[in-house]
Amino acid sequence: MQIEHDGVSLHVADDGNPTGPVVLFLHGITSCTDTWDWALADLVADHRVLRLDFRGHGDSAHAPGTYGFTAYVADAIAVCEQVAGGPSVLVGHSLGGGTAAAVAQQRPDLVRALLLEDPAIMTATLSQDDGEPNALLGVFTMMRESIPMLQENHVSVEALVDILTESPGLDGRPFKESLHADAIRAMAAGMLRLDASVLDPVLAGRLDPVYDSGATIPVPGILLAGDEASPDTIVRAPEKALLALHSPQIDVRMLAGAGHLIHDSRAHREAMRSALHEVLSIG
Repeated sequence: MQIEHDGVSLHVADDGNPTGPVVLFLHGITSCTDTWDWALADLVADHRVLRLDFRGHGDSAHAPGTYGFTAYVADAIAVCEQVAGGPSVLVGHSLGGGTAAAVAQQRPDLVRALLLEDPAIMTATLSQDDGEPNALLGVFTMMRESIPMLQENHVSVEALVDILTESPGLDGRPFKESLHADAIRAMAAGMLRLDASVLDPVLAGRLDPVYDSGATIPVPGILLAGDEASPDTIVRAPEKALLALHSPQIDVRMLAGAGHLIHDSRAHREAMRSALHEVLSIG
């Protein structure tokens, strides 16, 4: 379905039991609703499953100049109000996780529980503990340059899947060894439908302070963080310390050996699936 918010047409996939408790999935930057396809089979019998394409992503409209957490949070709230019709469990990765955390702080009446997958809740710009830039910034720079060229050349999803399958990840292994095949396909589909300018504020370090790291997240939930030895992990010691101090209802778990793409990973998707079912039992 499409809904209108702030003059932007937003795509929301709506699956499962229309009378069941609502789960709203929020993807990471450059991704799309396809990234959550793997979770549907477990949920559709008993839950109403909503998946939002953020503005500029997937099948939502492009809206250059409006990309930032303020708009993404407002879009998610619009889905909660216009489509969910009541409190939902929010599941978010990266951008989607930071958005979910901010929605919970701003509108706890709309959130029953959270599952945050290495969410973008940085206390500063994207960086590692030693102050070096997070490896994601290099990936985003490359994507900002390559995605418009892929789109202009009308590269098909199948052709891009073939390219990505053999491409090395940050660990040096080809994606086909480290990521699920459906994750690679979702990555390709997201890139080919993306307004690449969504990356401009991130690359420029212009991150809206919509999530307050010094305030509580007033709903229960689980946060899965990548291993701090992984160069693309976002949630690190400063974020964990502030969560422990201010948000005791959030159970923070570090996954040894994991990077930022937890639910895409062959090694760690089951940890994400298990946490999802835990959160649904909470919510």
